[in-house]
Amino acid sequence: MAPAARPFVAGLRAAWSGALALVYPPTCPGCGGAIADPHALCARCWAGLRLIERPFCDRFGTPFAVDHGTGTLLSPRAIAEPPVFAQARAVALYEGVACDLVHRLKYEDRLDLAAVLARMMAGAGSDLLARADCLVPVPLHRWRLWRRRFNQAALLAQRIGRIANRPVECGYLARVKATRPQVGLSRVARATNLQGAFRVPEAKRPLLQGRRVLLIDDVMTTGATANAAARVLLRGGAASVDVLTFALVSGEVG
Repeated sequence: MAPAARPFVAGLRAAWSGALALVYPPTCPGCGGAIADPHALCARCWAGLRLIERPFCDRFGTPFAVDHGTGTLLSPRAIAEPPVFAQARAVALYEGVACDLVHRLKYEDRLDLAAVLARMMAGAGSDLLARADCLVPVPLHRWRLWRRRFNQAALLAQRIGRIANRPVECGYLARVKATRPQVGLSRVARATNLQGAFRVPEAKRPLLQGRRVLLIDDVMTTGATANAAARVLLRGGAASVDVLTFALVSGEVG
C-alpha cells in the first residue's frame, strides 16, 4: 500500500468501526451488558474479579492473607518446594467471574475473550514481560488440539506478544504425551501425569539457547504443568523461565 493511502484507509476503518458500534453496541464479555469499550469488563464484573495484588509470594505469585512487610516475600510452599520456574504472576484468583471467563474461552469457543484476558495479563505481568526475550505458550497434545480446534494459551500469547512487542515462539515446546486431564488429580498425581509430556524439538534447541522465556497459560492450579514445561525448556538451553497466567486456583493462596 502506498504511504499516502494509509491515512485514508485508516480513516475508513475507523468510520466503519464507529458505524458497527452504533448498530451493534459492545457488550461486557462477563455478563453481556452494554459497555463503552469493546475489550473491557463492566464495572459489576470487574468488581467480581478477585484481583491479585501485593503482597504476594515472589516465586508463585500467590497472595498473602496479611501484609508481611516489604522486601522479597516467600510463601511456606516456595521455601519448602521451590518451583523450577523463577517467578509466576496471575491476574486474579480462579473463582467467580475469572472462572467464567476462562471457561467460556476454552469450552464455549469465545475466542474474542482472548483479547480481554490478554490485556489484563500484560498489565499483571509487566515486570516479567520487561525481561522476557520471547513468549512460549503451553502446548496441547495434537489429539486434544484436534478436538478443541484451538490452543487457548497460544491465543493469549499472540495477543500479549502484540501488546508487549515480544515474539511468540510456539515451536520451542512440544507436547509429546497425551496425558489424562489434570482436573481432580492431587499435586503429586499431576506431577506424575506430566512426566515426559513435553519436549524441545531438536531443530529449535539452537534458537532457544540463552533466551529468557515467559511461559503463557490460562490457569495455574498446583504449578505442575508450569514446572514440567520449565524444566524441559531449561534443559533445552533457556536461560530462565517465568510464568504468566490469567488465573490462579484459590487453594494455592499463601
